[in-house]
Amino acid sequence: MPYQIPFPAACRAISSLSKSATYVSSMSIGRVYVQPGAKIAVSDFTVKGPQSFEIHGMTLAVEIFTNRIVMTNPGAPIIDTNRFIDLPPKSRNDKMTQSMFLFNLCEKRGSGMDRAVAGVESMFLPPITVEKGEDFTRVRLFPVKRYTEMTKTEKVLACYQHACLLYEKGIDLTNQSLRERLNMPKNNSAGASRIISDAVEAGLIKLSDKAPESKKYSSYVPYYA
Repeated sequence: MPYQIPFPAACRAISSLSKSATYVSSMSIGRVYVQPGAKIAVSDFTVKGPQSFEIHGMTLAVEIFTNRIVMTNPGAPIIDTNRFIDLPPKSRNDKMTQSMFLFNLCEKRGSGMDRAVAGVESMFLPPITVEKGEDFTRVRLFPVKRYTEMTKTEKVLACYQHACLLYEKGIDLTNQSLRERLNMPKNNSAGASRIISDAVEAGLIKLSDKAPESKKYSSYVPYYA
């Protein structure tokens, strides 16, 4: 299997080149300690990512900038990028996937995105973004940024991914859980409510059927629930 040796080397190379920002990872790099998580993200989105070997003239690419890590895989996603967290895994390379599974080089649970998002949330980082191209999939990871520095789009996406992650655990998103996710002050419920309203308006989350009548205690689930 060609993946067995290059994968650890690839992680070490990415680690050695990333010297200017804190990303989610368990690798110590440069002047900062990169926290547990991006190693999982790098693993699932690059070396173990859903590559298509039918795309010619394009290879796996990992680009490291001072304010982001960009991972591009040949081949468009075969499931909706908004459903990476909840949909069951689907492989375009069945035989290779089965072989890698037998050699304990990958899994079939499809939990890579779940773990990556959980790692991002544990460090209060901006959300992971996934871009679907005609013949590629591009994932971006971002360094530490306070919620006050995040754009409206980033806050809404963080809210949606948080709702998806909680829904997989059978839990609804609430004002309090979102404040905890974004490391917002406890007394800033109004700010969290605005983000939730923006996510509802964007069609990414909706009011939960379990939500009480009192708006103060409203809870939310992803749009597909």
